[in-house]
Amino acid sequence: MPKKIYVAPTIERKIAGITGKFASSIPTYEDSIEDIPVNSLTQKYSSPLFVFSEHTMRAKYKEAYRTFTLQYPKVRFAWSYKTNYLAAICAIFHSEGAWAEVVSGMEYERARALGIAGKQIIFNGPAKSRDDLKRAVKDDAVINIDYLDELFLLEDIAKELKKIPRVGIRVNMDTGIYPVWNRFGFNYENGEAYRAVQRIVVGKKLNLVGLHCHIATFVMEANAYYIAASKLLRLAETIDAEFQIGVDFIDIGGGFASTNTLYEQYLPGDISSPDINQYAEHIGRAFNESRFARKNQPVLILETGRALVDESGYLITSVVGKKTLPDGQRALVVDAGINMLYTSTWYKHNFTPAQPITGTIENTTIYGPLCMNIDVLRLGIRFPDLQVGDKIIVSPVGAYNVTQWMQFITYRPNIILITPDGKTEIIREKENLDDVLIKERTPKHLLASLSRSGKLDKK
Repeated sequence: MPKKIYVAPTIERKIAGITGKFASSIPTYEDSIEDIPVNSLTQKYSSPLFVFSEHTMRAKYKEAYRTFTLQYPKVRFAWSYKTNYLAAICAIFHSEGAWAEVVSGMEYERARALGIAGKQIIFNGPAKSRDDLKRAVKDDAVINIDYLDELFLLEDIAKELKKIPRVGIRVNMDTGIYPVWNRFGFNYENGEAYRAVQRIVVGKKLNLVGLHCHIATFVMEANAYYIAASKLLRLAETIDAEFQIGVDFIDIGGGFASTNTLYEQYLPGDISSPDINQYAEHIGRAFNESRFARKNQPVLILETGRALVDESGYLITSVVGKKTLPDGQRALVVDAGINMLYTSTWYKHNFTPAQPITGTIENTTIYGPLCMNIDVLRLGIRFPDLQVGDKIIVSPVGAYNVTQWMQFITYRPNIILITPDGKTEIIREKENLDDVLIKERTPKHLLASLSRSGKLDKK
């Protein structure tokens, strides 16, 4: 028989008093992802490892589309590139029928490189360059204007290209979500949005085809979308009445919550976050109450990202060390840090052991491998006594991590996709030194000084 691992006895302080909403929870383990053993995945692709489920993404998209079209028949999803712009991920949502929603020239180029036609791209963002805008105008993309300087620039480009751009305006407003996102777009309450429309009409160089908003991120109050949609539709009705322009679309943006749990939340996200039905009911009610929507039937555009992709993503990480902190609390060091899991700074992700649980359950802090004190993935989680080499599954991590991650101290890992037939495909290879150095240039005089100093390895 193999020798059992020795686990030292511990004394843990218990605090009497009222328990939490769910009393004390007992961690469970999960040794596979979509029936593929975690150990086989790490043996083949190494650790750490990002894993995405194609089945989950397609199922989420179909559910969202079906839910919204039950409320209002003319719906178009535009995949939010900033949420996850891996080509394979974008291709999945585009193949389901989604357009592209981009917020920079780089994202615009990614969409075009993937074969998305300009007419199926919605170009948002506060810093579009002249060259970016010229390309978008030539491609006939929809450009949502963020401020007056951009409006004037587009008029100048329209004159230069002798082409009338298709534009919308971004509108910010008070929907009961605070702080109000008033950095972007034209304000609804003080009439700035209406005056921007007047300027477009008077200028006669731009074709106003829609109205756009994005009220916040990870919005927990679904009724805020009823307020936002109602205000945009009232503005559309005013534009129709005064200028005889019936806009083609009303773009509600994104911001829907996933089942992740924010640090300030008491209840877990899978219980407290609104589901897609609640968002759809509130937005659909605004459209169904609107005289403008009944008369003109504009397309409802949704720039949903997080709610479609977050639950499809997993991060497998391995324990590389363990220690006891001065206060007696247990700590684990794993091989994935905040440079890979940026969302751990605001989410209490699920950390699930990937092998049967042994030892005592204690409060445990999980650190990453970076030589920085802030590299903390989770503070004080109730967790079993893992050993070096044991695996942990972190979820859900599909949104924002592989767009906001950093090449810092460690190489970034493989990312794989589990296809609906159970196969695994690498969709981004792990980095090596060549990837890190490829854009660097060392001036000749510095190489010469190294050579003179005898510091260069002659081998």
